[in-house]
Order: sequence, then C-alpha cells, then structure tokens
Amino acid sequence: MNLNNKLAAAHQTFEEWRKIPFPQKQKLLIKLAALLEKDAEKFGKNITREMNKPISQSIAEIKKCALMARYYAEAENILKPEKIKTEFRVSEIHYVPLGVILGVMPWNFPFWQVLRFAVPAILAGNTVVLKHASICFGSGKMIEKAFLDAGFPKGVFQNLEIGHAEVKSVLENPLIKGVSLTGSEKAGAEVASIAGKNIKKSLLELGGSDAFIVLDDANFQKAAESGAKARLANCGQACNAGKRFIIQKNIEKDFLPVFIKEYQKFAPGNPMKKETNLSGMARPDLADELEKQYKKAVKNGAEIILPLERISDTQFKPGLIKVKTGNPILREELFGPLGMVMIAKNDEDALKLANDIPFGLANAVWTKNKKRQQFFIENLESGTVSLNKETSSDPRLPFGGAKSSGYGTELSMIALKEFVTAKTVVGN
Repeated sequence: MNLNNKLAAAHQTFEEWRKIPFPQKQKLLIKLAALLEKDAEKFGKNITREMNKPISQSIAEIKKCALMARYYAEAENILKPEKIKTEFRVSEIHYVPLGVILGVMPWNFPFWQVLRFAVPAILAGNTVVLKHASICFGSGKMIEKAFLDAGFPKGVFQNLEIGHAEVKSVLENPLIKGVSLTGSEKAGAEVASIAGKNIKKSLLELGGSDAFIVLDDANFQKAAESGAKARLANCGQACNAGKRFIIQKNIEKDFLPVFIKEYQKFAPGNPMKKETNLSGMARPDLADELEKQYKKAVKNGAEIILPLERISDTQFKPGLIKVKTGNPILREELFGPLGMVMIAKNDEDALKLANDIPFGLANAVWTKNKKRQQFFIENLESGTVSLNKETSSDPRLPFGGAKSSGYGTELSMIALKEFVTAKTVVGN
C-alpha cells in the first residue's frame, strides 16, 4: 500500500473508530496489554538487536508498555460530555477526536515512546500513523501487528517506513490533523513550524540536561545508587536521564567517592546477556558525537573525574567530569554514558545552577527536609520534580517539559485530551 493510500485508510478507519464506545476501545487495550506481556521477550530481543539496549532493560520497557496500556484500559472516561451549570437548558462540553495523528518517534525507547503517545490518542478516538527512527522500522512493524492481533481495526495504527524528507509532505497532507514528536530540539522546531504553518496541533517532547541535586542531609548511599542508574540506564540515552550532578560543597569529599563507586559498577557487556547493565550506544556516529562533546568540555576547563574511554565503535567505559558555570557543554545535551558534576555552595546556588540551562524536563532533589523540598518544588523550571528518587515516567502522572524541552502532555488522564477539540454545546 503506498503512502497516500495508508493515510486515506487511516482517515477512513477514523470515521468508524470515533463512533466506537470508550469501554469497547478499552477492552481492546486489555488484549494489547496481554499480548505485550506474553511476547515481552520476543519484542525485547528485537529492541536490543535494533538499538543495542541491554536485554533486561528492553524486556522491562515492554512490560512498562503493558502496564501503561492497562492503566488506560481501566481509566475513567473523562471524555464523556460534561454538563455545566448555567441559565441555559443545555450547556455541555463535548470532547471530539481530531482525526489522523502523525507520530514522529525516536530510537532510544522504540516501543515505549510510540505506545505512550499512541495509546491515549487512539483511546480518545483518533487514528495514528507512525514515522519511526530508521533503525527501528522492525519495532514499528511489530507494534502495528500487535494492534491488529489485539483486534483493533485495520488502519487504527499504521507504521510508515519513510525518511525525514517525507515527514514534511505527510504533515502537510490535509488528512493529518496533528503531530506528536519525541526527539531533538532541532527536529522539534522543524516539525512544529510545519504544523504551525498548516494550523495543526503539535506536541513536542524534546531534550533535557536534568539536574540531580544532592544536599547535605541526603541519604548518600541511596542517592549514589540512584544517580548512577539515572545517568547510565539505557547507556545514558534518555531525555530525562540525570545528566548534571549538583552536589552541595560541604559534602563533596564524602559523597563523591560513594557516587564514583556506584558509577563504576556499570561496565559494558554483551547486550543479549541478562546480567549486562551497560551496552554500547545505538550507532557509531552517536558515539563519535559524544566523544567530541567530551573533548570540547575538557578543552573548556572541565576536570576529568573518570575518563570517558572508548573501547569499541559504540562502547565506552562511562565518564564523569567536573564542570563549572560558563562551560559551553552546559548548553548542550549529552546523550550517552558521560555525567557532569557541579558543586553548589547552598540551596540557592544549587537552584541557580539547575535552572541555568535552555532545557527544563525533569529534575531530582535529594533532601529529607520538607521545607527544602518545597523550595525546589516551587522554583525548579521543569516539567517534573522528583524527590529522593531518580526521574522515571509513570503512566499515572503527566510527562512533559518546560522551556526548550517542549510542550504538551504525555501520559496520565491529561494525555487523553491532547488530541481532541473541546466543543461547547449551549442553548434552550
């Protein structure tokens, strides 16, 4: 089926799908969740083959997708007409699905990123066409088949094997009513500008350079374990990974050795072995880019705590560098196993360092003191603030960024209203 036929099929299916009752759609999601759970190992192996993630993390990704599908399968129908008290006989808000929504998705979580956008959009009555990363076309095909195997009508979810150049013409097609993109700031800006010119809704989930703040009353051991995981899970290739470790000055000598010890427990291994906790990056060119950024940081005064050692075309021994304000590397996102340490005099200084970047995705703060927690909750410029834990997305809670990290909400009940029109019905 050619591209235009696929878009026409998505639109045709939408006209029928939008009329299917919400609880009926949810029954199909239960089947999708069961299918993901049953074939977690098969899907996981495909992820690892495509983008090199350790197999245990790939399987965990699939299980998380199943959990998310179940969450929406059991969700309250917040899209049913709402009655509003006014002087009129009828005053209601109806939530109307937009139509065919394009998803432009990255390689770092080949199932999770796709499904966390697609499931709420589809449950809201839309249909979805996917442009996946070129190295993840296999995942795209498997997701399309999973929807069909779960009993969803043909055309509800379709995988388009297209390149970046074709995204523009798809987005300009009048049958496409909105777009959700997860990716780089540059890709987001391009897609949003095309959507804007064509007056179409866009949702952007972009990069991050999240702060992981450790204050002097933190549990050092737990913070160190969590910090290493926050930076090195998925080989450091996550938008919401902890990337800048802001440590209070008076605990630097005590905390840093504990953190380094935990950090060094992540060693590159065979991604197909269940015990491997770190594999290589997704592509050699991405490893080249990280190496360049590392050299740039050091050239601009970064102090090496643990050298970033390249041991193959995609594998590194994880690196850790101490960075001061003004280093140009702080304006960039480090997408790989390289962490930055910064030292803050006090809470105010830690906040200033945390906020002094273009991004605002998800910050973490380690302190037992509720008053100090509140200070950061109120003042950190990010879509998420995690307290005494590393950041991780949760189907029950909204996920999205501030500043250059994008706009719009994925996950939670809020995501159900991202690709709908609120239609007012009023009168006597």
